[in-house]
Amino acid sequence: MAYLDNIAVFVRVVELGNLSAAGRDMRISPAVASNRIKELEKHLGVRLFNRTTRQLMPTEHGTVFYTGAKQVLEAITEAEAAVSALSGQPRGTIRVTAPLGLGRRLVASGIPDFHDKYPDIEVRLRLSDHNVDIMKEGIDVAFRLGIIEDSSLRMRGIMECERVLVAAPKYLEARGEPAEPHELIGKKHDCLMLRYSGAREYVWTLQMPGGPQKFEVHGPYDTDDGDVLTGWALSGRGIINKPRFEVEPFIRDQRLKVILASTPPTPVQFAAVYPHKKLQDPKVRLLLDFMAERCQRLIKDLLAGK
Repeated sequence: MAYLDNIAVFVRVVELGNLSAAGRDMRISPAVASNRIKELEKHLGVRLFNRTTRQLMPTEHGTVFYTGAKQVLEAITEAEAAVSALSGQPRGTIRVTAPLGLGRRLVASGIPDFHDKYPDIEVRLRLSDHNVDIMKEGIDVAFRLGIIEDSSLRMRGIMECERVLVAAPKYLEARGEPAEPHELIGKKHDCLMLRYSGAREYVWTLQMPGGPQKFEVHGPYDTDDGDVLTGWALSGRGIINKPRFEVEPFIRDQRLKVILASTPPTPVQFAAVYPHKKLQDPKVRLLLDFMAERCQRLIKDLLAGK
Protein backbone atom coordinates (compact mmCIF):
# COMPACT_ATOMS: atom_id res chain seq x y z
CA MET A 1 0.00 0.00 0.00
CA ALA A 2 2.87 2.38 0.76
CA TYR A 3 4.24 1.80 -2.74
CA LEU A 4 0.85 2.57 -4.28
CA ASP A 5 0.64 5.72 -2.15
CA ASN A 6 4.03 6.76 -3.50
CA ILE A 7 2.84 6.16 -7.06
CA ALA A 8 -0.32 8.18 -6.42
CA VAL A 9 1.70 11.13 -5.11
CA PHE A 10 4.05 10.92 -8.10
CA VAL A 11 1.14 11.02 -10.56
CA ARG A 12 -0.42 14.08 -8.88
CA VAL A 13 2.92 15.91 -8.80
CA VAL A 14 3.29 15.32 -12.55
CA GLU A 15 -0.27 16.48 -13.19
CA LEU A 16 -0.17 19.56 -10.95
CA GLY A 17 3.48 20.53 -11.48
CA ASN A 18 4.66 20.98 -7.90
CA LEU A 19 4.80 19.28 -4.53
CA SER A 20 2.72 21.85 -2.65
CA ALA A 21 -0.25 21.59 -5.02
CA ALA A 22 -0.07 17.79 -5.00
CA GLY A 23 0.20 17.77 -1.20
CA ARG A 24 -2.86 20.00 -0.81
CA ASP A 25 -4.80 17.85 -3.25
CA MET A 26 -3.92 14.66 -1.37
CA ARG A 27 -4.13 16.23 2.09
CA ILE A 28 -0.51 15.66 2.99
CA SER A 29 2.29 18.12 3.68
CA PRO A 30 4.84 19.05 0.98
CA ALA A 31 7.49 17.34 3.14
CA VAL A 32 5.57 14.07 3.14
CA ALA A 33 4.99 14.35 -0.62
CA SER A 34 8.70 14.98 -1.15
CA ASN A 35 9.62 11.93 0.94
CA ARG A 36 7.25 9.73 -1.05
CA ILE A 37 8.88 10.85 -4.30
CA LYS A 38 12.34 10.15 -2.84
CA GLU A 39 11.24 6.67 -1.75
CA LEU A 40 9.92 5.97 -5.24
CA GLU A 41 13.13 7.22 -6.88
CA LYS A 42 15.18 5.06 -4.52
CA HIS A 43 13.07 2.01 -5.32
CA LEU A 44 13.34 2.56 -9.08
CA GLY A 45 16.98 3.63 -8.99
CA VAL A 46 16.38 6.65 -11.25
CA ARG A 47 15.60 10.34 -10.91
CA LEU A 48 11.99 11.06 -11.79
CA PHE A 49 12.02 14.87 -11.76
CA ASN A 50 14.20 17.76 -12.80
CA ARG A 51 13.75 20.30 -10.03
CA THR A 52 13.51 24.07 -10.59
CA THR A 53 12.61 26.82 -8.13
CA ARG A 54 8.96 26.87 -9.29
CA GLN A 55 8.13 23.55 -10.86
CA LEU A 56 9.04 19.88 -11.04
CA MET A 57 9.39 18.58 -14.58
CA PRO A 58 9.47 14.82 -15.16
CA THR A 59 12.70 13.41 -16.54
CA GLU A 60 12.63 10.98 -19.46
CA HIS A 61 12.39 8.16 -16.92
CA GLY A 62 9.63 10.04 -15.10
CA THR A 63 7.62 10.54 -18.29
CA VAL A 64 7.81 6.83 -19.13
CA PHE A 65 6.92 5.81 -15.58
CA TYR A 66 4.00 8.27 -15.46
CA THR A 67 2.25 6.57 -18.38
CA GLY A 68 2.37 3.16 -16.71
CA ALA A 69 1.65 4.52 -13.23
CA LYS A 70 -1.44 6.34 -14.48
CA GLN A 71 -2.75 3.14 -16.05
CA VAL A 72 -2.17 1.23 -12.80
CA LEU A 73 -4.10 3.79 -10.74
CA GLU A 74 -6.94 3.90 -13.28
CA ALA A 75 -7.15 0.10 -13.23
CA ILE A 76 -7.39 0.11 -9.44
CA THR A 77 -10.07 2.82 -9.55
CA GLU A 78 -12.09 0.83 -12.08
CA ALA A 79 -11.74 -2.34 -10.01
CA GLU A 80 -12.90 -0.52 -6.87
CA ALA A 81 -15.83 0.95 -8.81
CA ALA A 82 -16.84 -2.54 -9.98
CA VAL A 83 -16.75 -3.84 -6.41
CA SER A 84 -18.78 -0.85 -5.21
CA ALA A 85 -21.38 -1.52 -7.90
CA LEU A 86 -21.71 -5.14 -6.77
CA SER A 87 -21.78 -4.33 -3.06
CA GLY A 88 -24.18 -1.42 -3.41
CA GLN A 89 -21.92 0.67 -1.15
CA PRO A 90 -20.10 3.28 -3.28
CA ARG A 91 -17.02 4.72 -1.62
CA GLY A 92 -13.92 6.69 -2.52
CA THR A 93 -13.04 10.22 -3.60
CA ILE A 94 -14.57 12.38 -6.34
CA ARG A 95 -12.71 15.45 -7.59
CA VAL A 96 -15.15 18.13 -8.74
CA THR A 97 -14.69 21.56 -10.29
CA ALA A 98 -17.13 24.36 -11.09
CA PRO A 99 -17.07 28.08 -11.99
CA LEU A 100 -16.83 30.39 -8.98
CA GLY A 101 -20.29 31.94 -8.97
CA LEU A 102 -22.20 28.87 -10.07
CA GLY A 103 -20.13 26.73 -7.73
CA ARG A 104 -20.88 28.89 -4.71
CA ARG A 105 -24.61 29.21 -5.45
CA LEU A 106 -25.48 25.73 -6.64
CA VAL A 107 -22.76 23.12 -6.21
CA ALA A 108 -20.97 23.88 -2.93
CA SER A 109 -24.14 24.01 -0.87
CA GLY A 110 -25.04 20.51 -2.05
CA ILE A 111 -21.77 18.81 -1.13
CA PRO A 112 -22.57 18.37 2.62
CA ASP A 113 -26.05 17.04 1.76
CA PHE A 114 -24.53 14.59 -0.73
CA HIS A 115 -22.04 13.42 1.90
CA ASP A 116 -24.83 13.00 4.45
CA LYS A 117 -26.57 10.71 1.99
CA TYR A 118 -23.40 8.86 0.96
CA PRO A 119 -20.99 9.09 3.93
CA ASP A 120 -18.37 6.80 2.36
CA ILE A 121 -17.84 9.16 -0.59
CA GLU A 122 -15.46 12.09 -0.19
CA VAL A 123 -15.85 15.11 -2.48
CA ARG A 124 -13.01 17.52 -3.17
CA LEU A 125 -14.41 20.67 -4.73
CA ARG A 126 -12.31 23.20 -6.62
CA LEU A 127 -13.94 26.45 -7.73
CA SER A 128 -12.36 28.39 -10.58
CA ASP A 129 -13.52 30.51 -13.51
CA HIS A 130 -10.43 29.35 -15.42
CA ASN A 131 -10.68 26.63 -18.04
CA VAL A 132 -9.56 23.60 -16.01
CA ASP A 133 -7.90 20.79 -17.98
CA ILE A 134 -9.95 17.88 -16.68
CA MET A 135 -7.77 15.09 -18.03
CA LYS A 136 -4.47 16.65 -17.01
CA GLU A 137 -5.58 17.57 -13.52
CA GLY A 138 -7.40 14.35 -12.73
CA ILE A 139 -10.88 15.86 -12.39
CA ASP A 140 -13.79 13.40 -12.22
CA VAL A 141 -16.66 15.84 -12.84
CA ALA A 142 -16.68 19.45 -14.04
CA PHE A 143 -19.79 21.62 -13.95
CA ARG A 144 -19.67 24.18 -16.73
CA LEU A 145 -21.63 27.06 -18.20
CA GLY A 146 -20.93 27.74 -21.85
CA ILE A 147 -19.45 26.13 -24.94
CA ILE A 148 -18.29 22.55 -24.44
CA GLU A 149 -16.21 21.31 -27.36
CA ASP A 150 -13.79 18.68 -25.96
CA SER A 151 -14.67 15.46 -27.82
CA SER A 152 -12.62 13.39 -25.35
CA LEU A 153 -15.22 14.11 -22.65
CA ARG A 154 -18.79 13.03 -22.14
CA MET A 155 -21.46 15.57 -21.27
CA ARG A 156 -24.65 15.42 -19.26
CA GLY A 157 -26.82 18.43 -19.95
CA ILE A 158 -28.52 19.79 -16.85
CA MET A 159 -30.49 22.67 -18.30
CA GLU A 160 -30.40 25.51 -20.80
CA CYS A 161 -30.09 28.85 -19.03
CA GLU A 162 -31.49 32.14 -20.27
CA ARG A 163 -28.97 34.99 -20.39
CA VAL A 164 -29.60 38.72 -20.13
CA LEU A 165 -27.75 41.98 -20.60
CA VAL A 166 -28.04 44.09 -17.46
CA ALA A 167 -26.75 47.39 -16.12
CA ALA A 168 -27.40 49.56 -13.09
CA PRO A 169 -29.86 52.47 -13.44
CA LYS A 170 -26.96 54.76 -12.45
CA TYR A 171 -24.97 53.67 -15.51
CA LEU A 172 -27.96 53.96 -17.87
CA GLU A 173 -28.78 57.45 -16.61
CA ALA A 174 -25.19 58.58 -17.25
CA ARG A 175 -24.60 56.85 -20.59
CA GLY A 176 -28.08 56.33 -21.99
CA GLU A 177 -29.89 53.03 -22.50
CA PRO A 178 -29.06 51.36 -25.84
CA ALA A 179 -32.14 51.17 -28.09
CA GLU A 180 -30.68 48.49 -30.35
CA PRO A 181 -27.62 46.19 -30.22
CA HIS A 182 -25.37 48.16 -32.58
CA GLU A 183 -25.39 51.05 -30.11
CA LEU A 184 -23.30 48.88 -27.78
CA ILE A 185 -20.45 49.47 -30.20
CA GLY A 186 -21.47 52.72 -31.90
CA LYS A 187 -21.90 54.58 -28.62
CA LYS A 188 -18.89 52.83 -27.08
CA HIS A 189 -20.70 51.41 -24.10
CA ASP A 190 -18.62 49.89 -21.31
CA CYS A 191 -19.26 46.19 -21.80
CA LEU A 192 -17.57 44.26 -19.01
CA MET A 193 -16.40 40.77 -19.90
CA LEU A 194 -15.16 37.58 -18.32
CA ARG A 195 -11.67 36.88 -19.67
CA TYR A 196 -9.14 34.24 -18.69
CA SER A 197 -6.55 32.04 -20.29
CA GLY A 198 -8.27 29.50 -22.52
CA ALA A 199 -11.60 31.34 -22.69
CA ARG A 200 -13.34 31.25 -26.07
CA GLU A 201 -16.23 33.67 -25.67
CA TYR A 202 -14.72 37.12 -26.24
CA VAL A 203 -17.78 38.40 -28.09
CA TRP A 204 -21.46 38.72 -27.22
CA THR A 205 -23.82 36.70 -29.41
CA LEU A 206 -27.30 38.19 -29.48
CA GLN A 207 -30.55 36.75 -30.86
CA MET A 208 -31.32 39.06 -33.76
CA PRO A 209 -34.37 38.86 -36.08
CA GLY A 210 -32.22 37.24 -38.78
CA GLY A 211 -30.57 34.80 -36.38
CA PRO A 212 -27.69 34.90 -33.89
CA GLN A 213 -25.18 37.70 -34.49
CA LYS A 214 -21.81 38.28 -32.84
CA PHE A 215 -20.90 41.71 -31.48
CA GLU A 216 -17.28 42.57 -30.69
CA VAL A 217 -18.01 44.71 -27.68
CA HIS A 218 -15.37 46.44 -25.58
CA GLY A 219 -14.93 47.69 -22.06
CA PRO A 220 -12.29 49.53 -20.03
CA TYR A 221 -11.45 46.48 -17.89
CA ASP A 222 -12.30 42.81 -17.51
CA THR A 223 -11.85 40.03 -14.96
CA ASP A 224 -11.60 36.27 -14.56
CA ASP A 225 -14.20 36.25 -11.74
CA GLY A 226 -17.88 36.34 -12.69
CA ASP A 227 -18.97 37.72 -9.32
CA VAL A 228 -16.57 40.64 -9.73
CA LEU A 229 -18.37 41.48 -12.99
CA THR A 230 -21.68 41.56 -11.16
CA GLY A 231 -20.20 43.81 -8.48
CA TRP A 232 -18.91 46.25 -11.09
CA ALA A 233 -22.30 46.35 -12.78
CA LEU A 234 -24.06 46.98 -9.46
CA SER A 235 -21.75 49.93 -8.82
CA GLY A 236 -22.73 51.48 -12.16
CA ARG A 237 -19.55 50.67 -14.08
CA GLY A 238 -20.99 49.03 -17.18
CA ILE A 239 -23.11 46.39 -18.89
CA ILE A 240 -22.69 42.66 -18.26
CA ASN A 241 -23.91 39.49 -19.96
CA LYS A 242 -24.96 36.94 -17.33
CA PRO A 243 -27.19 33.90 -16.83
CA ARG A 244 -30.48 35.30 -15.59
CA PHE A 245 -30.60 33.14 -12.48
CA GLU A 246 -27.33 34.72 -11.26
CA VAL A 247 -28.66 38.29 -11.41
CA GLU A 248 -32.40 37.76 -10.92
CA PRO A 249 -32.36 38.98 -7.27
CA PHE A 250 -30.80 42.28 -8.39
CA ILE A 251 -33.27 42.64 -11.27
CA ARG A 252 -36.14 42.05 -8.88
CA ASP A 253 -34.99 44.73 -6.44
CA GLN A 254 -34.25 47.09 -9.37
CA ARG A 255 -30.54 47.38 -8.66
CA LEU A 256 -29.98 46.06 -12.18
CA LYS A 257 -32.12 46.57 -15.27
CA VAL A 258 -32.46 44.25 -18.26
CA ILE A 259 -31.60 46.03 -21.51
CA LEU A 260 -32.18 45.01 -25.14
CA ALA A 261 -34.77 42.49 -23.96
CA SER A 262 -36.04 41.88 -27.51
CA THR A 263 -32.55 40.79 -28.67
CA PRO A 264 -31.17 38.89 -25.69
CA PRO A 265 -27.92 36.92 -25.62
CA THR A 266 -28.12 33.31 -26.77
CA PRO A 267 -28.83 30.88 -23.92
CA VAL A 268 -25.98 29.08 -22.23
CA GLN A 269 -25.79 25.36 -21.57
CA PHE A 270 -25.32 24.28 -17.97
CA ALA A 271 -23.81 20.80 -18.03
CA ALA A 272 -21.58 18.32 -16.27
CA VAL A 273 -18.63 16.92 -18.21
CA TYR A 274 -16.47 13.96 -17.29
CA PRO A 275 -14.02 11.47 -18.82
CA HIS A 276 -15.68 8.59 -20.70
CA LYS A 277 -14.67 5.92 -18.17
CA LYS A 278 -16.11 7.78 -15.20
CA LEU A 279 -19.72 6.99 -16.10
CA GLN A 280 -18.96 3.38 -15.15
CA ASP A 281 -18.14 4.53 -11.61
CA PRO A 282 -21.28 4.33 -9.44
CA LYS A 283 -20.19 7.15 -7.13
CA VAL A 284 -19.85 9.50 -10.13
CA ARG A 285 -23.31 8.52 -11.37
CA LEU A 286 -24.73 9.19 -7.93
CA LEU A 287 -23.15 12.64 -7.81
CA LEU A 288 -24.39 13.50 -11.31
CA ASP A 289 -27.95 12.44 -10.48
CA PHE A 290 -27.93 14.26 -7.14
CA MET A 291 -26.49 17.51 -8.47
CA ALA A 292 -28.57 17.59 -11.66
CA GLU A 293 -31.83 17.39 -9.73
CA ARG A 294 -30.63 19.82 -7.07
CA CYS A 295 -29.28 22.44 -9.50
CA GLN A 296 -32.43 22.36 -11.64
CA ARG A 297 -34.54 22.94 -8.53
CA LEU A 298 -32.34 25.73 -7.17
CA ILE A 299 -32.21 27.59 -10.50
CA LYS A 300 -36.00 27.44 -10.81
CA ASP A 301 -36.32 28.73 -7.23
CA LEU A 302 -33.91 31.60 -7.92
CA LEU A 303 -35.87 32.62 -11.02
CA ALA A 304 -39.12 32.40 -9.07
CA GLY A 305 -37.74 34.55 -6.26
CA LYS A 306 -37.87 31.82 -3.63
